[in-house]
Amino acid sequence: MKSSHRYLRPSAAAGAAAVLLATAAGCSTTGAGAPVPVPRPAAEEAAACRALHAELPDTVAGLDRTGTEPRSELTAAWGDGAIVLRCGVPRPARMSDPQAEAIEADGVGWLVEQREGDGPRFTTTYRKAYVEVSLDERFAHDTGPLVAFAGPVSRTVPPSV
Repeated sequence: MKSSHRYLRPSAAAGAAAVLLATAAGCSTTGAGAPVPVPRPAAEEAAACRALHAELPDTVAGLDRTGTEPRSELTAAWGDGAIVLRCGVPRPARMSDPQAEAIEADGVGWLVEQREGDGPRFTTTYRKAYVEVSLDERFAHDTGPLVAFAGPVSRTVPPSV
């Protein structure tokens, strides 16, 4: 992606709003794993993804981490699938679009893709493995959850530039 993209920073208020919204919506876990397709990255990317998996937080936006189905070190979910992370996904085609929207959260760049009838999907930019975070409709206008992933991504997935 080119540097001409707009970068918006999620505010602390956005993160707090996400926590309040999640608390109001309920945060219980059912024990069942959210169905999540498992990516098939190359060995080097998979190693970074396994390291990321070990660093992921137990709670994001007030939602507890839950299992995924099938179980994999390349996937994670919070709030029974309200937030889903997949590591080692292919480079999104939208990343080649000079008009694509991007944001930055605590030093990690993310491509923004709005999904029809659902919340947004974000994919890391300028990293050796692509990390995708999908949010459900309750996060349609909230990038706050990305802040929880910035530290783990920065520590485990090396930059590509």
